[in-house]
Amino acid sequence: MHIPRIVIAGTHSGSGKTSVTLGVLRALERRGLVVQPFKAGPDFIDPSLHSAATGRVSRTLDSWLLPRSTVIELCARAAEGSDIAVIEGVMGLFDGYHGGGEEGSTAEIAKWLAAPVVLVVDAAGAVRSIAATAMGFSAFDPDLTIAGVIANRVGSDRHMAWLQDALSAAGIPLLGTLPWDERLVLPERHLGLVPAQEQSAEGAIAALGEAVEAHVDLDRILRIARQAPPLVVPGPLVFPLMTIPADVRIGVARDAAFHFYYPDALDLLESRGANVIPFSPIADQSIPDVHGLYLGGGFPEVYAEQLSANRSMQDSVLKAIDRGMPIYAECGGLMYLCRDIIDQNGTRYEMVGAVAATAQTHARLVALAYVTLEADEDTLLLRKGEQVRGHEFHFSSISLDEPEPLVLRSREGRGIDGGRDGIARGNLLATFTHLHFAGAPELAERFVEACRHFKEGLGA
Repeated sequence: MHIPRIVIAGTHSGSGKTSVTLGVLRALERRGLVVQPFKAGPDFIDPSLHSAATGRVSRTLDSWLLPRSTVIELCARAAEGSDIAVIEGVMGLFDGYHGGGEEGSTAEIAKWLAAPVVLVVDAAGAVRSIAATAMGFSAFDPDLTIAGVIANRVGSDRHMAWLQDALSAAGIPLLGTLPWDERLVLPERHLGLVPAQEQSAEGAIAALGEAVEAHVDLDRILRIARQAPPLVVPGPLVFPLMTIPADVRIGVARDAAFHFYYPDALDLLESRGANVIPFSPIADQSIPDVHGLYLGGGFPEVYAEQLSANRSMQDSVLKAIDRGMPIYAECGGLMYLCRDIIDQNGTRYEMVGAVAATAQTHARLVALAYVTLEADEDTLLLRKGEQVRGHEFHFSSISLDEPEPLVLRSREGRGIDGGRDGIARGNLLATFTHLHFAGAPELAERFVEACRHFKEGLGA
């Protein structure tokens, strides 16, 4: 299938690729185009801003969490019917799982998708050195097509003209610039940018769109995107050709405290026969009428006071666990199930209490890594001896108040304690690691099947 597409990549984290991406997304959307956004790497925050810019759900494409065929399938599935797909990179263009190869990098995603790359460079305080940097990136991997450069934080028209001269001499097109302007700055906190669920990002996104319209050659970017070859989707497919009719309901915590989900993972649950029911642990009084719960990640530490005040919801979750309802909790969801959360100010807030542990928020990053989990025994999602890839990213730690068997070994990860992760009791599995069901579709199938068994036990 023919999908015009580009990858917007940076020379390094903080180069401005998210700002450029948001500006390009909004500027293209303002032209009346249907723009499908994607994010390379295991990010939950940038996609929320993509969706705010375009009105379409942004999807995650990660070449370490997902096989090549799955990345291509997810891209083609989401981009079908769109005018252009825009994929924002992660970290620097060539940065990934380790320093010795491209696994997990933006470059690998670009090559898997045969997508041309627009390189974002931070031009503050530099001119000809930017040309040297761009030349080095272009020459580093001859199998990658770097179609041009967008320079961020350009100080003046003279600065732009000098950049144009330097890049032209190096044979690299300057596709546009973003000026140094405080209106274009997005708010940040400990996990990065503030998600769209918690702020009105419209002002900054609108300003970025206007800046791109004024300073970036959108027509040239569209021509570059249309030069991408047809995308061939190999098998086997992750999504079935026909969705199984929904016969169970899975409640998914969705509010300002819990919104770290991969949309394709939720779609997989639906494709296997689940009806996904959102609910709010902050605002609702109890869980909905469901046969399973998915408590994803987010910022429970930021909303600990509101979560703690909603005792009726906590009691409802605890009763569901006691009834044997299938429940999967990851990262922030695990923190919510603990006895307490201690926020950055040192204030302790009571949580559900299903896990005899305390979640402590820290001022510095505690864990950031791709990890592989291996099960020592059967759990809700994994069977003994099976492995699954995941991702850790948190500023919190879990202190077990009582001995708790941890049933998952975390290779190259911190886990809950000492490289061990996974609290499993009956139909409950709680991890400190984020998983992507599309990387192992059997996890979604088992979750839905466990919900069916629970439903049958209720006689429903």
